[in-house]
Amino acid sequence: MPYKVVFTEDAAADFRALDGSLKKPGAAQLKKLEASPHLGQPLGNLRGFDLTGYYKLYAVRKSIRVVYRIVEDEVIVEVVGIGKRADFEVYADVARRLLRKE
Repeated sequence: MPYKVVFTEDAAADFRALDGSLKKPGAAQLKKLEASPHLGQPLGNLRGFDLTGYYKLYAVRKSIRVVYRIVEDEVIVEVVGIGKRADFEVYADVARRLLRKE
């Protein structure tokens, strides 16, 4: 059964903010998660950001990072952040968003 890829509001805004040339290849990479949700690499605690249970996936020749989690019981992949691969900025954004939800 294929997974459904869904975006949080913040992740949808991240995607809309991407340069137009990055959107189509980025969407193609996200589509792969429907069949292979474990395609990305698991994240843990990095540089003080606890993203245990989340995954990172590179897209567009590793120019952007996608941070997501797999919700097995709902058969969805929830994208929580998308950003340029500069430093650890996307991880910091996601960590702030997760703290805001608590």
